[in-house]
Amino acid sequence: MGRLEGKTAIVVGAGSIGPGWGNGKATAVTFAREGARVLCVDRNAAAAEETAGIIASEGGRAGAYTADASRGEELAAMVAACLKAYGRIDVLDNNVGIAETGSVTDVAESDWDRVFAINLKSAYLAMKHVIPVMVEQGGGSIINISSIASIRHLGISYVTYATTKAAMNQLTRTTAVEFAAKKVRVNVILPGLMKTPMVEHSAGLAASYAKGDVEAMWRARDAQVPMGHMRDAWDVANAALFLASDESKYVTGIELVVDGGITLKVS
Repeated sequence: MGRLEGKTAIVVGAGSIGPGWGNGKATAVTFAREGARVLCVDRNAAAAEETAGIIASEGGRAGAYTADASRGEELAAMVAACLKAYGRIDVLDNNVGIAETGSVTDVAESDWDRVFAINLKSAYLAMKHVIPVMVEQGGGSIINISSIASIRHLGISYVTYATTKAAMNQLTRTTAVEFAAKKVRVNVILPGLMKTPMVEHSAGLAASYAKGDVEAMWRARDAQVPMGHMRDAWDVANAALFLASDESKYVTGIELVVDGGITLKVS
């Protein structure tokens, strides 16, 4: 315990789309359990407040903040609010994303633009406003949440999701190099097939896997993983904890795959 003692973290996407534990929610609680002060950010105010409330109920320090991560002015205000409340920003976890199904011939242009704004532009904007703070204070750690869909085709047609996550990987690499000398580390986590509320509530994924049958979808996804089962948001949170902590102080620009071995398979 105490691996983030004295640090302040912003988790963007700290709420959950439904009951249970999404990646951002689990990460925010994990950071707090390890001693961080956490600003829980979500466009859903109730979801952000729920996560902050869980942290407070465990004796941690957290605040809830409502923002649309695709809007620069709202993220600039988020940074200002965090500095006012806690005085610094040591960790930024970008955990915003949606998974829309469809190939390039299926997806409407408006949906293409929307997914890019939510999945990719949000990370660019958050880093744009947080990095100057980290540089001025002498460093920090940024963790972007991508997907193994960025490096493999998983048998599901969701070109917007895969493309935005692939772009996030390169955004991470280039930013890591450019700010390494300023002691700002930037890494990206590539979760595999996880059992989270976002997946459960994605009608397109359930339809693609099992004609809308969520339980059948879980079984199909379990069968794809060499370990024989999916994992959950806590595995992503634990990977983020390592990258947020000083244990990873010599680690920047990596793609940390958390997938039970699925990307090692030929098919």
